[in-house]
Amino acid sequence: MKTMKKTILILFLFCGFLSKAQQLPQFSQYHLNQNIINTGATGIKESMDLTLGGRLQWVGVTDAPKTSFLQFSAPLKFKTKYYNPGIRTSAGQIEKINTKVQRYRNTLGGQIMADQYGAFRKTSFAATYAFTYIISKETTFSIGMKVGISNNVFLADKAQVINVINPTQNNYIDPTYNNYLINQSSKYMFDLGAGMYLKGKNLFLGIASDNLTKDLVEFGSGTANFGTKMHFNTVLGYKILLNKNITLVPSILLKYMRPAPLSIDGNLQLELKNKFWFGLGYRHKDALIALIGLKINNRFRFGYSYDFSVSRFNNYSSGGHELSLGIMLGK
Repeated sequence: MKTMKKTILILFLFCGFLSKAQQLPQFSQYHLNQNIINTGATGIKESMDLTLGGRLQWVGVTDAPKTSFLQFSAPLKFKTKYYNPGIRTSAGQIEKINTKVQRYRNTLGGQIMADQYGAFRKTSFAATYAFTYIISKETTFSIGMKVGISNNVFLADKAQVINVINPTQNNYIDPTYNNYLINQSSKYMFDLGAGMYLKGKNLFLGIASDNLTKDLVEFGSGTANFGTKMHFNTVLGYKILLNKNITLVPSILLKYMRPAPLSIDGNLQLELKNKFWFGLGYRHKDALIALIGLKINNRFRFGYSYDFSVSRFNNYSSGGHELSLGIMLGK
């Protein structure tokens, strides 16, 4: 048999399955943490925001995907120039300027994310910036950019080779795999992302892209290159006010990575007095999702979601869990 057939890495096949879908982590609570998937959404917050979260996918499957993240954003505030309307010039008295009117906002932020699936681990660090134009009191339009670096690592202790699968081959040696291990080291790659986000009184629309440079800029002599692909996503939602205390929010998330098929997520969320929410979601051919959340006070919010797999992993997995904790500062 050819050498390639001699080396059977179960987790390579597992990750190969993932690569046909999405290389980036997926989140069921995309509606609550939109700045994780769209840097343009960073600009919608008027105060400093800190979010910590984690996700366990396909619980029960050995070395299944798990993700943790920390993100923060803070609007930049500049001193307002005050004018003295009493000063006179040859043209007469200067008209008093309303210093409370602000037409734009600049927001800086950052993201740290660790994503491990099978024998692969990716850790990324990024700085974010968003420029927000305030169209009206209830409508804003933001353009954002993300610049960062990611570290890719192959975890040899997580891989399973043929001599473990077949106990009769106790003396099995694979030169190809051994050479692969020798050449392994951390690989660093430059990441660039961009997005725009429109937020109205009831409507929100976001379009974003990630991994725009793919693996064009990389550092390190190892072979831990995951074949980075460009990713694109669009989120669309609308708030339906049922009464003064209850709001219904349907939303949809479309994700695309060539050559994978289009991925579709849909959520229907019910919000009570802007303090408590619960909902249902569906990820096409993958999972049914239950969501629940609570705004503890003006500072803290908590969200949880459970994924029930409707794919073949349902036979091996007890589902997936996702948690997020948000903290609003300086408000």
